[in-house]
Amino acid sequence: MTGLFEGLLAEIAGAAPVRRVGRVVETRRGLAEVAGLDAATIGDRVLIHSRDGTAGGEVLRLRPGRCSVLPDASGDGMAINDRVELLGRAEIAPDNSWVGRVISAAGQPLDGRSLLRGARPRALRAAAPAAATRRRLGARLGTGLAVFDTLLPLVRGQRTGLFAGSGVGKSSLLARFAQGVEADVVIIALVGERGRELREFTERVLGPAGMARSIVVTATSDQSPLMRRTCALTAMAVAEHFRDQGLHVLLLVDSVTRFAEAHREVALAGGEEASLRGYPPSLTQAITGLAERAGPGPEGAGDITAVFSVLVAGSDMDEPVADILRGVLDGHVVLDRRIAERGRFPAIDLLRSVSRSLPEAASDDENALISAARRLLGAYDRVELMIQAGLYAGGSDPEIDRAIRHWPALDAFLAEDAPLTGVEGSFQNLRACLDD
Repeated sequence: MTGLFEGLLAEIAGAAPVRRVGRVVETRRGLAEVAGLDAATIGDRVLIHSRDGTAGGEVLRLRPGRCSVLPDASGDGMAINDRVELLGRAEIAPDNSWVGRVISAAGQPLDGRSLLRGARPRALRAAAPAAATRRRLGARLGTGLAVFDTLLPLVRGQRTGLFAGSGVGKSSLLARFAQGVEADVVIIALVGERGRELREFTERVLGPAGMARSIVVTATSDQSPLMRRTCALTAMAVAEHFRDQGLHVLLLVDSVTRFAEAHREVALAGGEEASLRGYPPSLTQAITGLAERAGPGPEGAGDITAVFSVLVAGSDMDEPVADILRGVLDGHVVLDRRIAERGRFPAIDLLRSVSRSLPEAASDDENALISAARRLLGAYDRVELMIQAGLYAGGSDPEIDRAIRHWPALDAFLAEDAPLTGVEGSFQNLRACLDD
């Protein structure tokens, strides 16, 4: 009852008795020019009342006596003198009762049930915790997957990138993280996904066990760039709500590429010039600002362990979004289409993947096992074409001979689920793969 009472008070507090109102005086290039909102600031939300109903929007540009607003919708039905209400800064009020729910980027329920408003509104664009007060990365986490328990460890507060093309098992791997990684609550941002995939992801891929501790925030591909960009920001604000209660939050964002594409559309509408392979200069700050909000919290707070997925066309790890994000993360995992095509899932290319939590996340013996496994996989990779072509003669190189013997077991290990004994059992299985 206490939570319900606080929610009702929050709803009452959010009902402002007075609204600042302006009028649409011009429309061009998808923007609405609004007069009379002299109190507006960049990033403020507005509500546009048109013939076809009401639609939200965001203030992108300011000029004396006017502001430029990008509507959430297409703008069809908008007319001169339409009323525009100034709502103020973009914010959301998360509540603990949201666990197990599916919500929109605007914080509205999408599963047919009412959603309780939290007592404390949070700005969607918040600053990251002060660098000097943040804790270091925490303890190693069990993940339910042998490769991440051993060769690519995930630790509390780590920020990892998942780089993959389309159709190589990225969403399935994220769902495995949602089900298996040790965390108090899981926040999942589905940015620009196909609408038909939402129920498939929540009901079949994620399943009841995954949804029981998750909040899914989604903006489908047909929604405006504002909503697609806001989706990731809303998910981060919800994650910060639980982090500030001292909880460990797992944040999964799928994908940063669609977030960047939405940001590009918004920035170009606001007058920015495309300079970085078609992206605006503000893209770097948008991506790094999002990533820096995740990670270890300050003393007294919890942590946000984050996995950001990136769509890389043709495995191009140097395209702008991948290059920017890789530079601020604590590790990256590369999924390879060739591995997926031969039927091994997750299709992780271990030699191109790295966890920057090593060597601290493992003991000396465990680091020795990890180094030995990587060395053998690297030796096999160097001569794989020769082996397949029958050009390698056994006995030419003892290291390669050993790599050939152990490669089937190591390759199978990369697809294994973690045993019931967790991280310790995964290392025992890895040791067995390396025994002669």
